[in-house]
Amino acid sequence: MASRQRLLLVCGLGYAGMAVAREATARGWRVAGTVRDPHAARRGAPEGVRVVAFGAAAPAFAAATHLLVTAPPGEAGDPVIAAHRAAILAAPRLRWIGYLSTTGVYGDRGGGEVDEATPPAPAQPRSRRRLAAEEAWRALAAEAPGRPALDLFRTGGIYGPGRSVFAALRAGTARRIVKPGHAFARIHRDDLARAVAAAAGQPAEPGRVRVLHLVDDEPAENAAVVEEAARLLGLPPPPAVPFAEAAPGMSPEALSFWAENRRVANARTKAALGLAWRYPGYREGLRAILAAEAVADGGEPAGRADRP
Repeated sequence: MASRQRLLLVCGLGYAGMAVAREATARGWRVAGTVRDPHAARRGAPEGVRVVAFGAAAPAFAAATHLLVTAPPGEAGDPVIAAHRAAILAAPRLRWIGYLSTTGVYGDRGGGEVDEATPPAPAQPRSRRRLAAEEAWRALAAEAPGRPALDLFRTGGIYGPGRSVFAALRAGTARRIVKPGHAFARIHRDDLARAVAAAAGQPAEPGRVRVLHLVDDEPAENAAVVEEAARLLGLPPPPAVPFAEAAPGMSPEALSFWAENRRVANARTKAALGLAWRYPGYREGLRAILAAEAVADGGEPAGRADRP
């Protein structure tokens, strides 16, 4: 199917959804995206992306050949299925569904490795909701008349321009929490967008279901990322704070992230998509964010990244 015959509908033009919409548009796709407030979203939507109100998106589902869902589930389940189940089941052209989930569905593995075939074992309420949403999309894809292919993207922490530790370092509020051996999985926003676009562009075999890991090649400790970001800014790193000292002041949500430790493999995903990450680790990703900030501020995209 030629690019201009394909219509990608992104349910949720947030941080990740906007990046995917921008990437798909650059590849020649027609793209539409849903938002709760279309008037506010149109000001920030990528050029060429049609913005539609979430509550009035039935015609967009009818036209879509590809559907990406970025909206998180709530207590009542997946909001897209709840609002548009009938429209999805009736969509005559739908061939592919992508769902942005989380590596949190694996729960705590004590620092052990999980790959795309590892059975989920979520422990946190939000992760159990994500797994329930994955299962709901499996069931819906199997029920749809065209049996669209389904890709479940289990992502690490998404970072990129406007969502990194640089702002906190500049404001003097960053913390360097030390918990030896505790690594977090991350993915740069632009690599996420490239991976989703690559998956959507592959032949959509009816009934196929894949688990894909959107994580970079270097799980890393929080302290190492903060130290590198400070170095790039030419600032001293914040004082090291042992996790045991930091924990009493953390929110329940933050504590839940620190309670789980796993290393997420990505070799099968990269092979399936035929790509290598543009930012294989946090060092490359942080340098790219500074370069993007320099361009946005009217500076040069190249040059010494370790200058403040």
